Amino acid sequence: MADLSEPEGTVNWKERCLTLESQLMKFRLQASKIRELLAEKVGRMIRILSLYEWLFEEESSSLSVRGLRLQLLGFFSGGRKKKTSFTSGVSLSSVTSDSDYAIPPDAYSVDTDYSEPEQKLPKTSSSSSDNGKNEPLEKSGYLLKMSGKVKTWKRRWFVLKGGELLYYKSPSDVIRKPQGQIELNASSHIERGDGKQTIQLTTEKRTYYLTADSPNILEEWIKVLQNVLKIQAASPLFIQPEIKPTMKGLLTKVKHGYSKRVWCTLVGKTLYYFRNQEDKFPLGQIKLFEAKVEEVDRSCDSDEDYEASGRSLLSTHYTVVIHPKDQGPTYLLIGSKHEKDTWLYHLTVAAGSTSVNVGSEFEQLICKLLNVEGDTTSQIWRHPTLCHSKEGITCPLTTLPSEALQTEAIKLFKTCQLFINAAVDSPAIDYHVSLAQSALQICLTHPELQNEICCQLIKQTRRRHPQNQTGPIQGLQLLALCIGLFLPQHPFLWLLKLHLKKNADSRTEFGKYAIYCQRCVERTQQNGDREARPSRMEILSTLLRNPYHHSLPFSIPVHFMNGIYQVVGFDASTTVDEFLNTLNQDTGMRKPAQSGFALFSDDPSGKDIEHCLQGNIKICDIISKWEQASKEQHPGKCEGTRTVRLTYKNRLYFSVQVHGETDREKLLLVYQTNDQIVNGLFPVNKELAMELSALLAQVEIGDFERPFSTPAGQVTSQSKSNQTLKQVLERFYPKRYRLGCSEEQLRQLCQRLSTRWMALRGHSAADCVRIYLTVARKWSFFGAKLFAAKPLTTSSLEKSFIWFAVHEDGISILDYSTMRLTVTYTYKSLMTFGGYQDDFMLVVNDAQTKDKATEKLLFAMTKPKILEITLLIASYINNFHQQKGAAHHLSAPALLTPQSGQKLKEMGSQPLLTNNRPTKCPTLL
Repeated sequence: MADLSEPEGTVNWKERCLTLESQLMKFRLQASKIRELLAEKVGRMIRILSLYEWLFEEESSSLSVRGLRLQLLGFFSGGRKKKTSFTSGVSLSSVTSDSDYAIPPDAYSVDTDYSEPEQKLPKTSSSSSDNGKNEPLEKSGYLLKMSGKVKTWKRRWFVLKGGELLYYKSPSDVIRKPQGQIELNASSHIERGDGKQTIQLTTEKRTYYLTADSPNILEEWIKVLQNVLKIQAASPLFIQPEIKPTMKGLLTKVKHGYSKRVWCTLVGKTLYYFRNQEDKFPLGQIKLFEAKVEEVDRSCDSDEDYEASGRSLLSTHYTVVIHPKDQGPTYLLIGSKHEKDTWLYHLTVAAGSTSVNVGSEFEQLICKLLNVEGDTTSQIWRHPTLCHSKEGITCPLTTLPSEALQTEAIKLFKTCQLFINAAVDSPAIDYHVSLAQSALQICLTHPELQNEICCQLIKQTRRRHPQNQTGPIQGLQLLALCIGLFLPQHPFLWLLKLHLKKNADSRTEFGKYAIYCQRCVERTQQNGDREARPSRMEILSTLLRNPYHHSLPFSIPVHFMNGIYQVVGFDASTTVDEFLNTLNQDTGMRKPAQSGFALFSDDPSGKDIEHCLQGNIKICDIISKWEQASKEQHPGKCEGTRTVRLTYKNRLYFSVQVHGETDREKLLLVYQTNDQIVNGLFPVNKELAMELSALLAQVEIGDFERPFSTPAGQVTSQSKSNQTLKQVLERFYPKRYRLGCSEEQLRQLCQRLSTRWMALRGHSAADCVRIYLTVARKWSFFGAKLFAAKPLTTSSLEKSFIWFAVHEDGISILDYSTMRLTVTYTYKSLMTFGGYQDDFMLVVNDAQTKDKATEKLLFAMTKPKILEITLLIASYINNFHQQKGAAHHLSAPALLTPQSGQKLKEMGSQPLLTNNRPTKCPTLL
C-alpha cells in the first residue's frame, strides 16, 4: 500500500502559519484599539472647535477654527463613517453628537447636492442626486451583446464614460479604437428584457440587447445607466446645446462644511456645477425657483483660501448664499465685488425674485416694471434712466463682473451716440459701417456686454413723451443689427420685446423698423446667436432700405457650372441649409442629401481654393468672415470691390442618385463633367472630346447656322461662324489638345467641330444632355473627385505623380498619364486618414495580404487639398452610414431600397461597377 503520510517538514510549516495568523490578529486588535482612542480624542477636539466656531462669529477666530477643524476632519474621515442623521435645524445635539466627529453648523438638511465630502468621491465617478447619495456615472465590465446581422450573443468589454457606452473585444483593447459605441441622450431609455439578466437599451438609431453574468451585475448596470439618462434628461444643456448660459465662471461652493472649486453655469432657473469647464456632465445642480438668494455679510471661511503649502490667506472672498425651498443652504465664494454683484443679480432674477435692492438703477427699475407687469401707464417708464439721453452715462446700465468691462460699457454708449447722431448719407456711410462693426465686435468678444448694449439702445430709442415724438430711427437700425447677432438675457429680453411691441406701427418708418426688429428677435431665438460681426453688405442693406418691406432683406447671387446664376434672399439668421432649401425650390432641384450637391465659397486670397459650407453655418457669418479675411490679405484696397462668390455644384456622387434626377441636376452634371474634361481630370481621347464638345454646343447654342450663300454676306457670316466655333473649342475642348496648335490645326479643329455639330441638327437640349451623360457615365469613376499627389517612398528617389479618385466605394489610385486604375482601398479598409505633418496619410488594412496586413502610405499634397480630401472622405463615410440607417428604418423616401438599387444597377448602371476604363471610346452617331 502506498505511503500517504505528509512529507517531512509540512507540519512545522502549518504551525508557523497558524502562529503568524494569531500574531496578525493581535496586531489588528491593537491597531483597532489605538484607532478608537484616536477617534475619540480627535472627535472631542472637532466638537469643541465646532462649538467654539458656532458660538463666536468673529472673523479671525471663525476662519482659523474652521480651517483647523476641516483639516482634522479631512485627515480622519477616511477611517470611519458618519453615524449622524441630518435634522431640519441646528441644535446643540448636533454639535455635541456622540458620532466620530461633529456636524458643521450649516449641515442640517439634504438637497440635490452631496452629503459626503466631495473630496472623498472616487476618481472614476461623478454624481448628481436628489437624495443625497453618490450616484456613479462611469462603469466598465463584461456584457453579452446581441450582434446585428447574425443574431448571436458575443461577449464584449463595455466602458461607460462621458455619456457614451463603448465596447471592445477585451479590456486590453481599451487603448485602441472601440468596436462600437452607443450614444446615450435624453431620448434613450432602458427596459428589462425577457430574461432576468437581460436589458433592452433603446437609442435614436437602434435597440441593443445586453445580458449580464448575474442579476446583481445587471442591477448595477441598470442603476448607472439610469443615473446617466436622468442627468441628461434633467439638464437643458444636453437637450438643447444651443442654449446660452446666463452666467458662468469658476467659484468655490461650500456645502455641509465642505468646499470645492467648481465651474458654475446658470441656465434658466437652474445652477449647474462641473468639475471643470470641459466636463460634459454636471456634478450636481441647484434649483433656484422660489429660492432665497442673498449676500452674506462676512468673510469667507473656507479652507480653499489656503494654498497647499500652508501659506496665509491669499484674498478675501465675497459670499452669496442660496436657500432652495425646503432644503439646506449652499454658499458661493466669489473673488471680486464686480463678480459678486453680477452673480447676485442673475441668481436673484433666476429665483423669480423681483427685489429692487439688487443690481444697478436701470436693473432695479426693470424689477419695478416686472412687479407691475409692464403697465404702459406706469410712471416708471418716464424715469430719466429709461429714456433717451443727450449726455453720456457715468456708470453702466447693467451689472458687469469687472471694472475693465464697466469702462468698456461707457465707451460703448459713446459709440452708440455717434452712430445715432451722425446723419446717414453717402460720404458718412462708411463711418457708420465702421462704428457698427467695432461696437458689435466688442460685444462678441466680451459676451458680458451684450445685455449692456441692448439696454443702451432701448434707452436711446425711447422718449419721455412718445406721443409727441418717436425715438431716432438710426438707434433702431443699430438695434436691428445687434439683435441679428445675439439676444439679451432675461429680464432684458422681456424689456426688449415689450419696447418693440409698444413702438410697432406699420404707418411710420420708426414703427416699421420696430416690426422688423420683432422678426429679428424671433429668428435669432429660432437659430441661435451669430459668430461674426455684420458685414458691410448687411449694414448697408439695413441703413439704406427699410427691411420691413422685404421678407428676406438681403440677397446674393449663387453661380452654377453652366455660367448662369440665381439670386437668393436671406435674413440675418438664415443658415446654409435654409438658404439651400430656398435655392432648390427656385431652381427645381432635390435636397442636397438626395442630389449630392453642396454650396461652395471661393477663398479670399484669390487662389484656386474652394470651401464647402456646412449646413448649420449662417450665411451672414460666411460673408462677414470672408470680408474680414479679404481685408487682412489685401490691405489698402477699396472696400466693397471684392465680394464672396458662392457656387452650387455636385460634391458627393452616389449611383442611386440617378433615380429621380431632375433636368436641372442633369444639366449641371454635364457642365461639371465638361469642366473636368477641359482641365484634364477626365480621360477622353481627341475624337470623343470633339463629340462631347459638339453636344454641349448644341445644348447651349442650338443648331449650327451655316454661312449665307450670297456673295455679299458670305464673308461676314463666315467670320461669325468661325468665331463661334473658336469660342466653343475654348470652352468645351480639352486644354491639352489645344495647347501649341497652329492656325492651320485650329482651322481643322473648327472644321471637324462644325461637321459633328451640324449632325446634331434637330436634337433638343434634353436629348443631348441624356446622350452626354450616357457616354460620360461609362467611365468607372464618373462623379469622383480627383486630386493630384506625389507618393513619398523611401526606396526610390524618383517620385512620379498619381491621381487620387475619391468616390462612393472608396479611394482609388490612378496612373497620372493614362488614368488607369492602380489600386482601390474601400472605406472599410481605412484605419486612419488625414494630414500627417505636411503630408497626407492613409493607413489601410488589407485583409487579402497576409505578410503585411496594415500599410501606411504617405503622399505630398498642398495643405488646402489635404483638408479638402480629408473632409470629402469623411463625408462619403458619414453619408454611407446615414443612408444605410435611413434605408434600414424606412425613414427616407428618396433613398432607394436595396432591392430597387440592385435592379437599377442591373438595368442602367452596369458600367459603373467595372474598374477598367473602356479601351474603345464610344461613338455617339
